[in-house]
Amino acid sequence: MDKVIVITGGGRGIGAATALLAAQQGFKVCINYQADEQAAHQVLEQVRALGVQAITVRADVSIEDEVIGLFQRVDSELGRVTALVNNAGTVGHKSRLDEMSEFRIQKIMKTNVMGPILCAKHAVLRMSPRHGGQGGSIVNVSSVAARLGSPGEYVDYAASKGALDTFTIGLSKEVAGEGIRVNAVRPGYIYTDFHALSGDADRVSKLESAIPMGRGGRPDEVAEAILWLLSDKASYTTGSFIDLGGGR
Repeated sequence: MDKVIVITGGGRGIGAATALLAAQQGFKVCINYQADEQAAHQVLEQVRALGVQAITVRADVSIEDEVIGLFQRVDSELGRVTALVNNAGTVGHKSRLDEMSEFRIQKIMKTNVMGPILCAKHAVLRMSPRHGGQGGSIVNVSSVAARLGSPGEYVDYAASKGALDTFTIGLSKEVAGEGIRVNAVRPGYIYTDFHALSGDADRVSKLESAIPMGRGGRPDEVAEAILWLLSDKASYTTGSFIDLGGGR
């Protein structure tokens, strides 16, 4: 059976690194993106240069109709999905809770919680033997913030990732008997442009001294953990978390 992977938020940072590593390991790759078409197509060119079949699909994963369209494209152009990486996420500017707007909180929760749940739903509809599938693997990209709470920075983001952790545990038990494994990685300070969303593109460099290992992480280091969890080497691993926070 062909290995077919869907990576949400695949045009940048951890998602892009995961797409490249998955291609190196023989996956057919779907790179999902919401806004930055140019970045997604740059990753697409790099993935295709590795000799694998790949597509980009624009979709807001917090809207089910768009998720349905995303998976239908994968069905018709790559085949039945066998791996899902729920990487798409967002964060607001550094702020206290009493300074946050309702709109900001809703956006965080829709993208970081609804998105992964909807994508997992449509992956399970293809992976589960109940629906003609042969199993598969899902990896959710959470955050060290889920454990630490991010007080004075973005407690809404931390809460969204805490919800994602709970979802990981629950879904892993729900589908364990159907050959579907569900795990998560929890990155800490990783050098990506994601931090620009919080209003400080140089955030990792400024905070390195507080990290026990004394440095920020690289997207490829997170991608390695994701691909391990997707692989047969992790065949008895489900409902588990790999922290990639340099000791935080």
